[in-house]
Amino acid sequence: MEWIAAAFVLMGSAFTLIAAIGLVKMKDVYTRMHAATKTGTLGLGLICLAALLLAPSWTARIEVVLIFVFMLVTAPIGAHLIGRAAFRAGVPFAERTRFEEGCGDFGRLPHVHEIEE
Repeated sequence: MEWIAAAFVLMGSAFTLIAAIGLVKMKDVYTRMHAATKTGTLGLGLICLAALLLAPSWTARIEVVLIFVFMLVTAPIGAHLIGRAAFRAGVPFAERTRFEEGCGDFGRLPHVHEIEE
């Protein structure tokens, strides 16, 4: 059981390292946000699975599950809010970003005088 848990910790650490590298290497806030939430959550999930396998009691297992559920619930919400705030603030996309047909005015925010009229 300890060898299996060690493998999960190793895999979880690798995904967490990939998330950290993604934060440094990605070109814009949108891809950084994606790297941090997806691989970071997977890394934590694998580490929590290892802790679940080696937990000495049911209360420890419940704590590990609560930690993972909290991360699973808050990471997507935080990423969405960061992306939305960056988009509304006009943070530019990476040069290679492509948009589908029909996205034309999606990013256009109304000016103050348009709202008041």
